[in-house]
Amino acid sequence: MSAIPTDAATVMLLRQCTAAGVKDIEVLMVERHGRSSFVPGYHVFPGGILDPEDYEPGIERFIRGIDRELAKKIIPDMSHPDKAIGAWIAATREAFEEVGVLIAWKKDGEPVTMRTEKEQQLFAGYRRAIIKGEIKFSQMLEKEGIILAGSCLRYFSHWLTPEPLPLRYDVRFFVMEVPSEQSIAHDGVELTDHVWLRPSVALRDYDEGRIGMVLPQIMSLVELSRFQTVAQVLQSTSKRRIPANLTKLKSINGQDVEVMPDGSVYEKRPPVYP
Repeated sequence: MSAIPTDAATVMLLRQCTAAGVKDIEVLMVERHGRSSFVPGYHVFPGGILDPEDYEPGIERFIRGIDRELAKKIIPDMSHPDKAIGAWIAATREAFEEVGVLIAWKKDGEPVTMRTEKEQQLFAGYRRAIIKGEIKFSQMLEKEGIILAGSCLRYFSHWLTPEPLPLRYDVRFFVMEVPSEQSIAHDGVELTDHVWLRPSVALRDYDEGRIGMVLPQIMSLVELSRFQTVAQVLQSTSKRRIPANLTKLKSINGQDVEVMPDGSVYEKRPPVYP
């Protein structure tokens, strides 16, 4: 009997390429701790499982641009309809917990940028407390009068972990632009490194064995590599058809290779689950 997949959300944080004369996008990738129970040492996008608080009654008062009913329409195939709004909350929360990015507005309508030392210290303290379980994410939002920018997260794709694995996830992928004022700092606990990469460069690094990834990350990068601007990526989400991609494991040369639902293989370097 296969394990029931746990609802999760991940976010591909995007920015325009900072290299002079290069018209391309960059995506933030984080390296999972080598002792993680799931894909240790591999490069992924920030994300994690939905917590019950992410979809608790009244949570929508902390977010603008998406509400419970609209979330159900955009993601009609959640394990429970009321969890749909939680995908937006979880993606935002995990981006804050894992890399310190908070896409939100303050009381005065200004974006949260953490440009000042006072802001950095304040939110670093909140971040540590949330990771330790000392406070809830929503408690920080309420105390600081912060409203999450739900309209900035665009639903991009849907991936499910292969059935034979003991740890399985039903993951909703989002894309979001990171303001230039936002700094990045991986948590140093679940994640041991972070890097901004052009999608084509990330794929090259994977193909040449410098980083490890699983199929959802690889295929997401393949798709992102078709765009030259963040605006193009965000615009593409308005007309996307988003099927559930339940990948499979196929034994190739004695290794468990992850393949697409139709059995097709990423030929350059078929991804192997550790």
